[in-house]
Amino acid sequence: MGYMDVPATGTPNGRSVVLMHGKNFCGATWEGSIKALSDAGYRVIAPDQIGFCTSSKPDHYQYSFQQLATNTHQLLEKLGIQKATVIGHSTGGMLATRYALMYPQQTEQLGLVNPIGLEDWKALGVPYQSVDQWYQRELKLSADGVRNYERTTYYVGRWKPEYERWVDMLAGLNKGPGHLQVAWNSALIYDMIFTQPVYYEFKDLQVPTLLLIGTSDTTAIGKDVAPPAVKAKIGHYEVLGKQVAKLIPHATLVEFPGLGHAPQMEEPEQFHKALLQGLKAL
Repeated sequence: MGYMDVPATGTPNGRSVVLMHGKNFCGATWEGSIKALSDAGYRVIAPDQIGFCTSSKPDHYQYSFQQLATNTHQLLEKLGIQKATVIGHSTGGMLATRYALMYPQQTEQLGLVNPIGLEDWKALGVPYQSVDQWYQRELKLSADGVRNYERTTYYVGRWKPEYERWVDMLAGLNKGPGHLQVAWNSALIYDMIFTQPVYYEFKDLQVPTLLLIGTSDTTAIGKDVAPPAVKAKIGHYEVLGKQVAKLIPHATLVEFPGLGHAPQMEEPEQFHKALLQGLKAL
């Protein structure tokens, strides 16, 4: 399991933050947040989850959010971190939620950055796709496909040259010598995301939670294969953030009007100011 362990560069505040990346991201895509948090005095741990980026991609692995949370907890134990603020983006938000549910005593605060899983797509009518179907889809992934998806979903039709490196990262993983292994693990992970909702357990969270939501995000797993009536009613983050903030007992909602799925990359200065203020206020 690959990870970065970045010490505080500002005056150390004695606190640690764990950053959990999304499905189409890596620990490295947190680079702006790592710097902002480190400069503010935090020790920052940014792992690549099993199946992603620098970490192993097993031939046979039972992917579950519980297993990934357990892996992360074991990593923190190895690093001597007994309690941490856990921040998850996108799929990492589902993982961070599961982690906080499993390890409430070790979770100081929870941060959710445009997490997916704020609704149960399956229950709302999105058709199930088998692992083999996901695999065939992942084998066809291309840089153009990644760019078009990210432009429309992550950045609300806008594009900056600095986003291109993350397209290259994702497309490169899927075109390298281990691309079949990458595609297979990706398919298993999509199945995990679709079939293991955390939505019904938001009410059980015991830790102070900061929701950071770009309101123009439209992410919804399986939306491209959903019937038009279903597609029309899912992925509305301008509504989902407010709804879930009411479900989580100790939640604070910060919205970024007009921003998409990755506000920390789209408007980093605005985002990190809100993140640091939000964590301090929890």
